[in-house]
Amino acid sequence: MTSRYEIIIYWSKEDEAFVAEVPELPGCMADGKTYQEALANAETVINEWIETATELGRNIPHPVGKLMFA
Repeated sequence: MTSRYEIIIYWSKEDEAFVAEVPELPGCMADGKTYQEALANAETVINEWIETATELGRNIPHPVGKLMFA
């Protein structure tokens, strides 16, 4: 794993896939047929989120680790 952002992974019956959310990065989420695939896809999306935010001059939150509500 390359990032230090918290990733929450859960099964979505509706989507029939594992969903990986990154609460510290608004709108950053991925999915996969397996838990491992969802995690790998989340890592890719985190990097893309940061790259896009950098290009747009937006603030990139520092990872804080385990969130209070998780």
